[in-house]
Amino acid sequence: MTGRLLAVGDIHGCHGMMKQLLERIDLDPAADTLVFIGDYLDRGAEARKVIDALLDLGTRCPNLICLKGNHESMFLYYYLEGRDEALFLGNGGQCTLDSYGISLEDARKGRGFPEDHLRFLNSLPLMHDTGEYCFVHAGLRPGIAIADQAAEDLLWIRHEFIDSGWDFGRTVVFGHTPLYKPLLAKNKLGIDTGAVYGGRLTCIELPSRRITQV
Repeated sequence: MTGRLLAVGDIHGCHGMMKQLLERIDLDPAADTLVFIGDYLDRGAEARKVIDALLDLGTRCPNLICLKGNHESMFLYYYLEGRDEALFLGNGGQCTLDSYGISLEDARKGRGFPEDHLRFLNSLPLMHDTGEYCFVHAGLRPGIAIADQAAEDLLWIRHEFIDSGWDFGRTVVFGHTPLYKPLLAKNKLGIDTGAVYGGRLTCIELPSRRITQV
């Protein structure tokens, strides 16, 4: 890797903030590795623009890594399998449907969502492990090897991970749990700073831990 290693926290449809942050970090698409930590959908008004931007960025940035968040997982279960509508809508899913101009009736029938966006969401990995850093949406279950982590924990775990001092042999970079400011601990880095809740969108550069926010 010749460029920088960068990670961005939960976006949740905040396309304007995402655009400003990418401009502020002055990304070198050919050299930098950029990891998005998941949760591109729901709660914010511009989920479609966020996914369009990620797809466009993927054509220019060969080292782009987009992880799956629990909100992408909820959407896929709902849209493809008709599962847990109340959970999806109760967690900001209506904002995603509105951004795509999809009625609830069409969503229940699994129609209206662009195929290229659906392929993108289905392709998202749960983890990116460099050997020094482990990037994951929510965190890891203490006492369990990285290779044996359950998908539900990778997407949903909160304080069992955050409050633990367990050493995974990596610095774990995560989002999912909104924080007032980035968590910069010895073995974990939390970068969801509540952009969609009136907070900020955070990017961290590694290994310097330099923070850029909008």
